[in-house]
Amino acid sequence: MSHFLDRLQFFKRNEEPFSNGHGVTTNESRGWEDGYRRRWQHDKVVRSTHGVNCTGSCSWKIYVKDGLVTWETQQTDYPRTRPDLPNHEPRGCPRGASYSWYIYSANRLKHPKIRKRLVKLWRAAKAQHKDPVEAWRSIVEDPAKAKEYKQQRGLGGFVRANWNEANEIIAAANVYTAKTYGPDRITGFSPIPAMSMVSYAAGARYLSLIGGNCLSFYDWYCDLPPASPQIWGEQTDVPESADWYNSNYIICWGSNVPQTRTPDAHFLTEVRYKGTKVIGITPDYSEVAKLTDQWLAPKQGTDAALAMAFGHVILKEFHVEKPSAYFADYVKRYTDFPVLVMLDKAEDGSLHQGRFLRASDLDGQLGQDNNPEWKTISVNDKDGELVSPTGSVGYRWGEKGKWNITQTDGKSGDELDLRVSLKGSHDELVSVAFPYFGGAEHEFGYFQNTEHDDVLLRKVPAKKVKLADGSETYVATVFDLTLANYGVDNGYDDPNVASSYDQDIPYTPAWQEQITGVPRADVIKVAREFATNADKTKGRSMVIVGAGMNHWYHMDMNYRGLINMLMMCGCIGQSGGGWAHYVGQEKLRPQTGWQPLAFGLDWQRPPRHMNGTSFFYNHSSQWRYEKLEMTEVISPTADKTKWSGSIIDFNSRAERMGWLPSAPQLGINPLQLCRDAEVAGKAPQDYAVEKLKSGELNFACLCNPPEKSEQL
Repeated sequence: MSHFLDRLQFFKRNEEPFSNGHGVTTNESRGWEDGYRRRWQHDKVVRSTHGVNCTGSCSWKIYVKDGLVTWETQQTDYPRTRPDLPNHEPRGCPRGASYSWYIYSANRLKHPKIRKRLVKLWRAAKAQHKDPVEAWRSIVEDPAKAKEYKQQRGLGGFVRANWNEANEIIAAANVYTAKTYGPDRITGFSPIPAMSMVSYAAGARYLSLIGGNCLSFYDWYCDLPPASPQIWGEQTDVPESADWYNSNYIICWGSNVPQTRTPDAHFLTEVRYKGTKVIGITPDYSEVAKLTDQWLAPKQGTDAALAMAFGHVILKEFHVEKPSAYFADYVKRYTDFPVLVMLDKAEDGSLHQGRFLRASDLDGQLGQDNNPEWKTISVNDKDGELVSPTGSVGYRWGEKGKWNITQTDGKSGDELDLRVSLKGSHDELVSVAFPYFGGAEHEFGYFQNTEHDDVLLRKVPAKKVKLADGSETYVATVFDLTLANYGVDNGYDDPNVASSYDQDIPYTPAWQEQITGVPRADVIKVAREFATNADKTKGRSMVIVGAGMNHWYHMDMNYRGLINMLMMCGCIGQSGGGWAHYVGQEKLRPQTGWQPLAFGLDWQRPPRHMNGTSFFYNHSSQWRYEKLEMTEVISPTADKTKWSGSIIDFNSRAERMGWLPSAPQLGINPLQLCRDAEVAGKAPQDYAVEKLKSGELNFACLCNPPEKSEQL
């Protein structure tokens, strides 16, 4: 009863006349509305973004009350890029709008946690040893104690700790490991820069300053597009999303734009009002499919076959039958189509694609005494002579003004017109063996065609070239080899290439239909439209590609197929064209200042970097469970006698030969190595080379952990 009276007195105290808007005034209390009003009250508004692996970097207004985030709204003050582009705003997504709920979520880890067994051991050790490093040593060097906490890994059992205790354990363990086994035995993985450049830099800088190893992050979750560095030597040099609006034909290939590119999705929907046609290529009817004019649904993992069929149509119609003047000029200037490739003869007498012909292979080296082994060769269409055009990697060092893409002779400086095809000027039509990876034995069961072997023989126009050692070799242009590989009929009366799109010959539209399930008519139509638009607009055809195509064993073939299409159509490097990769939003403008911060370059260099795949494959003994031999994964045209052995054998060989940066590198504590070198009166690098040659020192990938150094 007293509670009821208290409540009654409360309402009487808060009674205020209230008008209901119709001229009727009552004494009803409206105090309950204050709870709703307070929900949206705030002390200040600050600008921020959300540190998640999105790379959108959307600007948000963050409303703060009593030091707590209460709610968020999108900022609307983005600068206008240029008058013919839509505003960048609104930028944001539902995930960003609800981010404050995540900050204060009960599921968010707010305190350090340590396994209970280790905490008990640590506290007992600290009671006995004043020095934290000695306390740690007393645990890890005692087999019983070490086993006690290590055998609990993966079983949970974490308890809350404080930051001082957690940091002390980490520091003591790192100091002990660096002194005992070497700083290069400390390895870490920092959150990716796309999430937060500064957060990544914090962990990477710590590791770099103490001499530890920074593991790569992209391969950790299969997020690196390897075909990009394989082809161009770089990873993600693609346009920002606003450039979608400049395109006239877009293929959204494996990219669910509304869901995964939410802040930029409006550019895709807006460009459709200009008349831009949009094609969606996804196995499922995803959100992006509803925004497209046509949806192609290949079976999962078969994108490479679809891309090859697109390329077949483009090469046949726009490079052979009715050559596009724009395409012809583009591939001559900006691709390696005119570059000569040596054709190697195998033991069975067949010819295979080898390496590029180099200036160092020729008598006199075409006058290229500076880096001749790094300068590629083409044919000058004006006189049919072999030339070394400027621009190949050999011109980058030791010469000035020749690291460019102009068609000029590296010796005379004269303007060149490079010959893209040897057809009509060839010495002989030769059969070249191309590897075929679509056999019926494919483990995923997608490739059911049993009519094709694992090697395809196709005719290629070739030229005989005399080498500096007096021998002769056949050479062919990249363009002619590409035509043959795609199975395009170039008028050589070759029964192994296709004269019709309906022939079941790799890589025709009919061939891909059995693999992908996409009707051949749709493939022909889309390829023709894509190339026609690129021809008329000088390359404004674009592929927005997503990470979904990346999570396959043959991911590089998926991406190479797309990239080839774009290069054939002159789209790379053109505004509104090219490939807009899913990390195109990640533009590291402050990279020049960020790199010294992240890798401690202001203190020492170089940092120790190691690819995570090789690190765990080797040092956690994953190679022991490997079921594949190298002979099972190499090209069908490769010499299997040179590839006998396991995958770890070749990984370690790459480390030893310097092809694969690795850490830890040597099977000894580098601190001890330097001490030994000082005693021997030699420079550490000379001492290390001497011991490697004598066999007294080995690489870390080939031996057990180094023996303990007693100099603590």
